[in-house]
Amino acid sequence: MSGARSYRYRVVDVFTNQPLEGNPLAVFPDGRGLETETMQKIAKELNLSETTFVLPSTRAECAVGVRIFTPTREMLFAGHPTIGTSFVLLDEGIVPKNSDRFILDEKVGPVPIRVEPGARPMIWLTTPPIQFGKTFDPLACARALGIDPDDLLNVPPQMVTAGNPTLFIALKNKDAVDRTWLDSAGLQVLKDAQQGAICVFAFAPTKEGAYSRMFAPEYGVIEDPATGSSTGPLAAFMMQHDLVSGAGGSRFISEQGTKMGRRSILHIRIHGDRGVDGIEVGGYTTPLVDATMTL
Repeated sequence: MSGARSYRYRVVDVFTNQPLEGNPLAVFPDGRGLETETMQKIAKELNLSETTFVLPSTRAECAVGVRIFTPTREMLFAGHPTIGTSFVLLDEGIVPKNSDRFILDEKVGPVPIRVEPGARPMIWLTTPPIQFGKTFDPLACARALGIDPDDLLNVPPQMVTAGNPTLFIALKNKDAVDRTWLDSAGLQVLKDAQQGAICVFAFAPTKEGAYSRMFAPEYGVIEDPATGSSTGPLAAFMMQHDLVSGAGGSRFISEQGTKMGRRSILHIRIHGDRGVDGIEVGGYTTPLVDATMTL
């Protein structure tokens, strides 16, 4: 093939220490030479929740630049791509393997990374600034999720974002979460209220933290096994409604993806009262595939 070039990539499972669980991610350790359109086509070809491309950073304080694509669009920020890409950077030595802190340059801005060393490092990201948006009609939310209004907790569903607008809907128990499915007509009502694309995040408080599912069909992701970008906002939403402790230094987890057979464990750490000094989201990553794509 005249003029063909090969690009190496890794596939890793994020927010798990078990292969074939968690949220799969493709990482291109050297994305130089790829046009934006080609990156998007590659992400569609691989058809994972996200694919990332590592590039030189435009910010002196950042180790590398990272561009993140779902099968249908580029993202400002996403959690499992940030954690998984950080693992690959350390594993490949692109970032020194003994690094305990570094910063990634993403579309949302600089994203600080912290590493807890070990046989398999626990990697933490600092959630970008969180903003609370409008509240939504509970009956419309129940309809969109295909559940009975009695399955909802008495907590107003609300849009919260750290880069990706996410509608949080609190349910009474795990069974209600497992029964959710996204009704297209109901989703359209929510989209009209938001006037834009949204992610729909259903969860129930548990003694460990939360049991969660996330739907984002407009991003090319029918259901996401693990959504790190929404987990910091989840913690903020839960603290606002006293669904979990917001004491500084507290840690809890969000279990996500279990219903779809991709169990993911997202760790959350609160710094300062109700996260005033930041909310970290962390997890393990399991390497799976080393491959080459020829274009």
